[in-house]
Amino acid sequence: MILSGLKNYTNAGLLFLRIGIGVMMIFHGYPKMLGGPEKWEKLGLAMSYIGINFYPIVWGFMAAFAETVGGLFIIIGFAFRPSALLLFFTMLVASIMHIKNGDGIGEASHAIELAAVFFGLLFIGAGKFSVDKK
Repeated sequence: MILSGLKNYTNAGLLFLRIGIGVMMIFHGYPKMLGGPEKWEKLGLAMSYIGINFYPIVWGFMAAFAETVGGLFIIIGFAFRPSALLLFFTMLVASIMHIKNGDGIGEASHAIELAAVFFGLLFIGAGKFSVDKK
């Protein structure tokens, strides 16, 4: 088979995936980080959809931080699984928020897709080309 030789480049493929997803998470999260407490509070109110109604500024900051710094850590493969877990949780909450808001699956699809990617990366790990490589 023509493409069967690609199995030898699994770690390179994982690196390309990490760079692509990580860069997009940074672009998605960095404006939220710069938004300050007003923006963080709006973000943090999404936690009310899972029954957490306290400290919305803290939760919003955590989401913005997870997207920005977690995206960077995904790229370089540092603290990879904790970063993937935090990003999975952030995207899970975003998915629930969209669905409970009645936005429909179309609006929630981006967050659902990213939640699936980060959940999968939890199991796969960062691969050979990472800071965490042992």
